[in-house]
Amino acid sequence: MPRIIKIVLALLLLLLISITTLFYQINSAFNQPLNIVGSKLVVVEKGQYAHFVINRMAEQALLSDPLLIKAALKIEPEYARIKAGTYEIKLGMSARDFFNDLVNGNEKTYQISLIEGLKWSQWLTQLNNHPNIQASDKNEQQWVNWLDPDIQGGSLEGWLLPDTYQFTAGTRTEDIVKRAYVAMTEYLQQAWTNRALVLPYETPYEALIMASIIEKETGVAHERPRISGVFINRLRDNMRLQTDPTVIYGMGDSFDGNIRRQDLRQATPYNTYVIKGLPPTPIAMPGKQSIDAAMNPLETDEYYFVSKGDGTHKFSTTLKEHNLAVRKYQLKK
Repeated sequence: MPRIIKIVLALLLLLLISITTLFYQINSAFNQPLNIVGSKLVVVEKGQYAHFVINRMAEQALLSDPLLIKAALKIEPEYARIKAGTYEIKLGMSARDFFNDLVNGNEKTYQISLIEGLKWSQWLTQLNNHPNIQASDKNEQQWVNWLDPDIQGGSLEGWLLPDTYQFTAGTRTEDIVKRAYVAMTEYLQQAWTNRALVLPYETPYEALIMASIIEKETGVAHERPRISGVFINRLRDNMRLQTDPTVIYGMGDSFDGNIRRQDLRQATPYNTYVIKGLPPTPIAMPGKQSIDAAMNPLETDEYYFVSKGDGTHKFSTTLKEHNLAVRKYQLKK
């Protein structure tokens, strides 16, 4: 074999080895864990390119060799098509793992738990105060007009489903409120479809109002259908509901933690010691269990209940029995 051919073959072999070695180094760099302890957030703004992100990661000493990572994106260009957002680098992640998140928009998610029994105003404060949610300055009427101008009650009270909602950084308060509203309307309609056949409600909204009262009356799950049954009996017999949470709601900011005799006699649209039937709107955000209880009450001959002081209630059929229970558990006689 002529000498020149041997030299060319040797050079080609050397080139092949060099290319193979380079590809190995690039692949190893792309797949090795990033230099991080714990976790770190990376915000990618709109219009920023992959090389910009690599340079910033290098400045923060997250990458050992940024040039190899840039080369990896040349070999696999699909990893360069990143999306804006807030992303989390976790312990053990490689550059490939991280850029896979960037390409697929797998942003860091946060969560907020909107609790049963709270009022719309309390939920709004909680949402607006979350550091990763864009607050809203809408007033009550603007909220109604934005969400649903035809919403029953003319208020968002009761219309949002309690749950834990996942979201990404920069999500608007409006986005979560919309999700909670859609979830509530869907669940309420489903519960209405599966309700007991004979109930003193004309609309799902009336059942929602009842559910909010049940929600405020007890935190004990197994009591909810029973309390619902008591209220249903009172409605059917044209008796006043006489439930303290409605009085408190009607008092608004004047409630100082105590209900007095004059408060029970004070006429408000929500004072069920004065008005008959249901108040005009829900008094809180009811959860699924309270909605289910309102739609499917326990069949009972009970008309009264009183708190026993331990979170549960004593139920009674007659006023005489109820008065004895009040003396035992409330007046301590």
